[in-house]
Amino acid sequence: FQDSLIVEVGDDEGTLMAFDKRSGKRLWVSECKDEAGHTGGLAPITVAGVPSVAVLTLRQLVVVRLDRGQAGKTIAQHPWTTDYGNNIATPAVYRNNVVITSAYNHFAMCRLKITLSGATTVWERPITSGVCSPVIHRGNIYWAWQGIHCVDFETGERKWTGRKVGAPGSCIVTADDRLIVWADKGDLLLAETAERSPQR
Repeated sequence: FQDSLIVEVGDDEGTLMAFDKRSGKRLWVSECKDEAGHTGGLAPITVAGVPSVAVLTLRQLVVVRLDRGQAGKTIAQHPWTTDYGNNIATPAVYRNNVVITSAYNHFAMCRLKITLSGATTVWERPITSGVCSPVIHRGNIYWAWQGIHCVDFETGERKWTGRKVGAPGSCIVTADDRLIVWADKGDLLLAETAERSPQR
């Protein structure tokens, strides 16, 4: 963010730390002091005009401010502890909404609305991605984990499940409304989004 590098370190001084990208000097640490999540990344989000970042730690979703003078302060938290420390997928962000998912004891996907006052659950459904980070595109959420999946962003209702794939996987959306999926043991697939194929 700007001239800083933000890292999820999971230290007892702070879950997140920011460093000057030129000198390496530490600029701030987050109020939150959770252990780092398994492998997920940070997701930029703007909340009521405030630049922020969302991260799925070992124990919860945390949204942290990035603005000068407030950097590191927690805006929102939502508990999300997964068996075996497997909060793997990176949160997906659309406007002031965050979608999180984990398998194991959760086996759920959850959409949260984030404000400066906290997080509110919009929906939670018994659908999941254990590894693949969800992608939000044109009102739908996609991921590749034990199948290629599409659910409605507004309701969380499943629209379709496509070709069976294994546990490891990732996907990106192309400019012409298709999914490039990496899955199984290195298979590369091209699939239609719901824009091109609404039913399947």
